[in-house]
Amino acid sequence: MIELKNISKQYCKETTILKDIDLCIEDGDYIALMGPSGAGKTTLMNIMGCLDRATQGEYFLDGNEISDYPEKEKARLRNEKFGFVVQDFALINEMTVYENVRLPLRYSRKRLKEERIYIENILKDLEIEDKKEIRVCDLSGGQQQRVAIARAIVNSPEIILADEPTGALDQETGREVMEIFSKLNQQGKTIIIVTHDPNIAAKCNRIIKIVDGKIQG
Repeated sequence: MIELKNISKQYCKETTILKDIDLCIEDGDYIALMGPSGAGKTTLMNIMGCLDRATQGEYFLDGNEISDYPEKEKARLRNEKFGFVVQDFALINEMTVYENVRLPLRYSRKRLKEERIYIENILKDLEIEDKKEIRVCDLSGGQQQRVAIARAIVNSPEIILADEPTGALDQETGREVMEIFSKLNQQGKTIIIVTHDPNIAAKCNRIIKIVDGKIQG
């Protein structure tokens, strides 16, 4: 569970991005963060994913206050607790699909005896097993996003953070990607998606609107 209390974020003391955010996200939630450009959606997601620190407030993850955790411990949480999916995929183009998906395991404390079989099963579930030896730069946008999702879940994270995951995709491919997220949520994953698209948000179970750094409603 994620619980944020009085979270604010400022840059250079003059620019306030988030203001007094109070938010509770339960295990298994399927959430859309909505709001106009510059509202603070991505900043909030980055704080939840331990990619950024709040200027003030408290962040509880599974009941533990982690705001002041050292960077090494936050890096461990990022690798084990969270999976990240972004709009531009953030894949290594010259690597194959298999190599990209395997990357998080190199930094994990988990050791898998049947690592290749495990990864191939994930690729099979996402319908890209036949692409495993192809460089990601030779794939379509929809296929690359499937690779990014496979990489995000390879460490079996409990929480998946997706920042505009359909933003670079056509409507049909975006729909397919959202079906993948819905399936992952049905398997018990907590899904948090940043989107400006009301059609994408409507597929989630809960919508949180952020305007000018504050939660509305």
